[in-house]
Amino acid sequence: MISETAARRSGYWLIVVVLAMLAGLPLAVWLDISDLSGNTLRRQARDMSSLISSIRSYYSANVVGRVLAAHASGLTEGTVVSHNYANIPGAIPLPATLSLELGDVIKEQQANITYRFVSDLPFKSRASHELDEFESKALAALRANPQQTLNDLTRVGLTDTLRFITPVVMGQACVACHNTHPESPKTNWKVGDVRGIQEVIIRQPYASNVFAFKYLLCYFLFVAIIGISFILLQRQQARAIHSANQDLETANEFLASVSLKISRYLSPQIYKSIFSGQKDVVVHTERKRLTIFFSDIKDFTATTERLQPEALTAMLNEYLTEMSNIALEHGGTVDKFIGDAMLVFFGDPETRGPEEDAKACLRMAVDMQRRLGELKDRWRRNGTEEPFVVRMGINSGYCNVGNFGSSDRMDYTIIGAEANLAARLQSIAQGGEIVISYETYALVNEIVDAHPLPPITMKGIQREIVPYAVDGLTLGADHKSRVLSEHLAGLDLHLDMSRLEPADRLRVRAALKEAIAALDESAPEAAGR
Repeated sequence: MISETAARRSGYWLIVVVLAMLAGLPLAVWLDISDLSGNTLRRQARDMSSLISSIRSYYSANVVGRVLAAHASGLTEGTVVSHNYANIPGAIPLPATLSLELGDVIKEQQANITYRFVSDLPFKSRASHELDEFESKALAALRANPQQTLNDLTRVGLTDTLRFITPVVMGQACVACHNTHPESPKTNWKVGDVRGIQEVIIRQPYASNVFAFKYLLCYFLFVAIIGISFILLQRQQARAIHSANQDLETANEFLASVSLKISRYLSPQIYKSIFSGQKDVVVHTERKRLTIFFSDIKDFTATTERLQPEALTAMLNEYLTEMSNIALEHGGTVDKFIGDAMLVFFGDPETRGPEEDAKACLRMAVDMQRRLGELKDRWRRNGTEEPFVVRMGINSGYCNVGNFGSSDRMDYTIIGAEANLAARLQSIAQGGEIVISYETYALVNEIVDAHPLPPITMKGIQREIVPYAVDGLTLGADHKSRVLSEHLAGLDLHLDMSRLEPADRLRVRAALKEAIAALDESAPEAAGR
């Protein structure tokens, strides 16, 4: 199942990266455009100012200067140079007047360009020039240092405005004219003095610079559309994944619940092999060497008559639960419960070899009898006078094991005469006794004390069967450490020498002597009867 948190975190990081890409590139381009716009405006203003200055210088030197020089030499008096030339026939304008009128011409032709030729010392016949703060400061700065130029770039909304100021420096012809002109406010001009300022003002909408990069803007728009689409797609996929994960989680919970319920009807080994894919759920059997265990409660019908159904059900379920747990601890496969009977086999689906399977089965049977003794003690304390007494049979041999049945209903079980023999051995056992076949005895003789019983015959098996009654287990090669188990009506004995402490053995010895003495005392009475 896809992690929802990981998908959400990945989506957030993707959004951040895309937004950073979308915001970073336009910002960088915007800064470049801003710098480009400012530089362009400065260059335009500088070029415009230089052009007008050149025109004025040319006009001053080659027109006005020549006329005045001719007047001074007495060659002609027909051409008049005046700021008021329009009212004098044949007159020509002063250079300053030319500059002022050029500004008007430029303003008419270029709405975004303003040319100003201003001074704080205009002729008396002219209106005074209004200088703003920037122009006043610029004029003062240029009179202090005429070699510099000043500019100011401002942005209002999406419009850039550049003001470029250069000094108007008095030349030789200008000095002679202004110092002698009757309307001049000052008559002591010197060459190089700054009379005023020449200002070029250019306004340029910022959008015009931006849209100059129309292909780049189209690219940004395309990238933005792709990025937003990708983000929306990722979010849609995240929602789809979240929904799929929820559905998958619900389905998994349902399957886990169903699987848990199904597992109650199967042995854990079978359940594991099926759900892990090791075994196919098809009608199929194999022939394997198994050790089969069969147990049954002696006189169960009579027991049911003595107990209430509720008490009987509780005791039987507890008994089968405890026995099943012991079988699983030893690696046995619980085949089925047949009423009060129980069928367990070793060697499938997992095996440790015929000998180890048989030993595990025998140890399981002994542990079952031991645990049954503990249960009987508890049941007696709870008011049950004669608890269950169980008979057990064990046989080893080849059986058919696998799925039996139809394609619609199957049962994983074993079939064969060897399984029937285990049931027959159980039937000849005394209450609380374990009876094994010779085949099993041959596999476990290293760990068991057993004595042979009279041979029996069985339908379907031609050979004569020699059963062995288990007296106990031996846990050492010297047979000193033994496990004895005996369970009869009126007797529950399970003696595990390996688990007894030295101090406890004295108590056991005393208890056994007392039991023998009690048996000896009751023997004459039994004989008299």
